[in-house]
Amino acid sequence: MFETIIFCLIIGLIVTGILFHPICLKRHRDRLKSRLFPPLWKAIIENNLPIYSQLSPSDRQRLQGYIQVFLAEKQFIGCNGLQVTEEMKLSIAAVACLLLLNERGEYFPKLRSILIYPSTYFATETTRNGNYIVEEKRVARLGESWTNDQLVLSWEQVQHDTRNWQDGHNVVLHEFTHQLDQEDGKAEGVPILPRRSDYPIWSQVMTEAYQQLCQDAQRGVKTAMDSYGTTNPAEFFAVATETFFEKPRQLQQQHPALYQMLQNYYQINPMQWI
Repeated sequence: MFETIIFCLIIGLIVTGILFHPICLKRHRDRLKSRLFPPLWKAIIENNLPIYSQLSPSDRQRLQGYIQVFLAEKQFIGCNGLQVTEEMKLSIAAVACLLLLNERGEYFPKLRSILIYPSTYFATETTRNGNYIVEEKRVARLGESWTNDQLVLSWEQVQHDTRNWQDGHNVVLHEFTHQLDQEDGKAEGVPILPRRSDYPIWSQVMTEAYQQLCQDAQRGVKTAMDSYGTTNPAEFFAVATETFFEKPRQLQQQHPALYQMLQNYYQINPMQWI
């Protein structure tokens, strides 16, 4: 009995990629990406990802491959009685995998589970002062990304965002951008970049755009990016990514250097979708 449990655990770890040697893991993922993409999955994505039909044929094919790997490696858990469906998994995976088209070869490596609530959910938020708890309160949330292995989403919000693409708000893009940011263990608005020389440029462009958004928000100036991006650099990176994918023209007009840098990082140009 004990040996059976251990065997099942090992198989589970292999399936999720934890015990794979890097070369074997790449081969396994390549096999997943080469599988025939089910016609039903394609229909669901066409219905739930508004810009899918505007992607180039090669980008659509690459996105399908990333989705196959993503679905094989991530666990979806319904909360508050929610039954997770194929539509839910594919809708979330399709949007999240847009962030992977730069072919870094990583699939949100720290993320294991995606928790889905039917709608707005409540979490306990603790305010601390040194080692002392100052206040605990229940706050309503639509999504959050944890630094260990979980990400939480409201399905109602996911649906709203897919129906309102181009409004600059997308909870899936937002929370999965936090996953990119948290890959090095810190959430500070700086993902892992290809070259060391990229970091000073990233810091300069992001800082200038962040400060500009803060100034605009204080003056009440209407901007392409949501003022929630003024919260801190990590939230700014997430909000900037939402805007980049959903309101590329406005972002390019207001922050051309930021748009160019995000285009270089994500290796995609959303202006082509307009």
